[in-house]
Amino acid sequence: MTIEQNLSEAVAAAVKELYDLDVPAGKVVLQRTKKEFTGHLTLVVFPFLKASGKSPEQTAQELGEYLHANKTGIVAGFNVIKGFLNIIIGGECWLEALDEVRSCPNFGHKEATGQSPLVMIEYSSPNTNKPLHLGHIRNNLLGYSLSEIMKANGFRVVKTNIVNDRGIHICKSMLAWRKWGEGVTPESSGKKGDHLVGEFYVLFDKHYKEELRKAESEGMSANEAEAASTLMTEARDMLRRWEAGDKEVRALWNMMNGWVYAGFDETYKRLGVDFDKIYYESETYLEGKAKVLEGVDKGVFYRREDGSVWADLTPEGLDEKLLLRSDGTSVYMTQDIGTAKLRFDDYPINKMIYVVGNEQNYHFQALSILLDKLGFEFGKGLVHFSYGMVELPEGKMKSREGTVVDADDLMDEMITTAGDISKELGKLDGLTEGDAENIIRVIGLGSLKYFILKVDPRKNMTFNPKESIDFNGNTGSFIQYTYARIRSVLRKADELGIGASASPLAPNTPVTEKEVALIQSLTEYPSIVKEAGDVYSPACIANYIYELVREYNQFYHDYSILREENGDIRHLRILLSESVSKVIRSGMSLLGIEMPERM
Repeated sequence: MTIEQNLSEAVAAAVKELYDLDVPAGKVVLQRTKKEFTGHLTLVVFPFLKASGKSPEQTAQELGEYLHANKTGIVAGFNVIKGFLNIIIGGECWLEALDEVRSCPNFGHKEATGQSPLVMIEYSSPNTNKPLHLGHIRNNLLGYSLSEIMKANGFRVVKTNIVNDRGIHICKSMLAWRKWGEGVTPESSGKKGDHLVGEFYVLFDKHYKEELRKAESEGMSANEAEAASTLMTEARDMLRRWEAGDKEVRALWNMMNGWVYAGFDETYKRLGVDFDKIYYESETYLEGKAKVLEGVDKGVFYRREDGSVWADLTPEGLDEKLLLRSDGTSVYMTQDIGTAKLRFDDYPINKMIYVVGNEQNYHFQALSILLDKLGFEFGKGLVHFSYGMVELPEGKMKSREGTVVDADDLMDEMITTAGDISKELGKLDGLTEGDAENIIRVIGLGSLKYFILKVDPRKNMTFNPKESIDFNGNTGSFIQYTYARIRSVLRKADELGIGASASPLAPNTPVTEKEVALIQSLTEYPSIVKEAGDVYSPACIANYIYELVREYNQFYHDYSILREENGDIRHLRILLSESVSKVIRSGMSLLGIEMPERM
C-alpha cells in the first residue's frame, strides 16, 4: 500500500472519529504540497466543513493533531495554511516506499488477466497511393503509445490497422503508372515501393491540373473543365472496373499494392510500431454496402432519384450523409461501417478507440450515430481519439503536390542530426563503430518520438527537427543522456563491489529533502500511468519523466553518490539511482522509446 493510500485511510478514519462522517478513502483529496510550503502531501479540508461545523483552519488543525497523535509512523508533523493541511511524512515511510519501488518487478503497471476488458485501438490507416509522412508518424506514435499505456493499466489490447487500399485515389496512381510508368518497378528504379507509387499519384495530379488549365484557357468554366476531364473519367472507370472484378485492373492493383505494403512494413519496423490485426478496405467495404442496403430496406436510410443512398442525421444536429454514390460505389463511411461490423464479429471488444486526426471529428460523430441506427450495440460507445495536426515551421503539407515530409526521409534526417550533434559534443568517444551507430539511431528516433509525444495530443503542433535534439532541454536526448549517466554510475558501483544489492535499506538511514522529493516523484508513477490511460494522453508520461529526470540531475549535482563515506547513505543513493533509472526506462517504453546503456 502506498503512502497516499495509507494516509487516505487514516484521514477517513480521523473524519469518522472526529465528525462522525463516513468518507470513502478513495474520495479523500490529497495532492503534492506546493514547493513554497513545508510538507509532502496536502489535504483539502473543505469537503469536511459541514460535518465539522468549524472554520477551515480549525478543521485542518484538528485533523492534523489527530493524525499526528494516531499515525506517528506516517505523520511526522503538519502545518495549516487556510483550508489546507500540509502533512510531513516520516523518513522511515520514504525508505519503505523506495524499497517497494525497487522490489516490484513491474512497478506502476497492472497485469491484464483473461477477464480484463478488451480494448481495440485503430491507428495508422494509410492509403496505398503514397508513402507514410509526418502526419502518419504522429498518428502511429500516438496509437502505439496509447496501446502500451492501456496495457499498463491492466487492459487487454488489440492493435489494429485499416489499410485504405481501394478507391479513386488508388486508381489515380494505377492509371498514372499505366500511362507513364514504362514498366518501372521498385527493383528497376532502386526505390521503395511506397515511394515509387506515391510519385505516380503526384504525377497524376500534375497532368490533371494541366488538363484543367488547358480546358479553362479554351473558355470552359472550372466546373465544366472538371466534368470534361478525360483523366478523371478514366480513373473513375478504373474504379468501377475494379469493383466489378476486372482481372486486368485487379492484377495491376495487386502488383502496386504489394510494392506499397513492402515499403510500409519497412517504415513501421524502423519506427518501432506494429499491429495485431490488419484489415483492408477492399475486404470490408462490401460488408458496409450490405449493411447500408439493409438499412434502406428497413427505412433507416433512403435513396435519392439518382440512385445514391443517404442518411438523414438532421434530427441529431448533423446533416444528410452520403453512404453510396449514384453509380453504386462506396465512400469512407461505408467502409467504416463494414470494418466495425467485422471487428466486433472477430473480437469481444469492450471499447473501440479510433486514433484519427481532428479533421475527422464530424465523421466519427456520424459513424457512431449510423452504427447505432443499424442496431449495433457498440455504436454509442465508440471513442474517437481526436488529435491535432502536425505541421512544419514552413506550414502545412499537401500529398497531391508532393510537398509532404516523407516519414523515411525524416527518420534519416533525425539520425543524421543526432550523429552530428553527438560527435560534436563527444558523446560517442570510445565507442566501437557498431555501438556508436546504434546509439545514434536510438537518440535520433527517441528525439523524434519524444518531441511529438510530449505535446498534448489534442493540440496542433509544429515539429522542428533542429529543436528536438538538445541534450539540455525538454527532449528525448536529454532524458536518454541522463539515463545513460545513471547506468554508468551503477556500473561503477558494481565494479567497486558496492552495487545495488538485494539487501534492504538500513533502518533510520537519514534522508535529505532532495532524496525525499525524488522518492515521492517515483511513488507518483502509478498514478501518472493511470491518468495517461484515463485521459488518453502519452504527454502525461513524457512530461512526468522529464520532471523526474530534472529532479535527479539536481540531486546528482548536489550530492556525492559513490564517494559518500557513510555506507548506509551511499547504499540509499545507489538504490535511489537504480529506481530512478528503472522508472525512466519503464515510462519511456510506454512511449516506444529505446534507452541507451551508454552515451
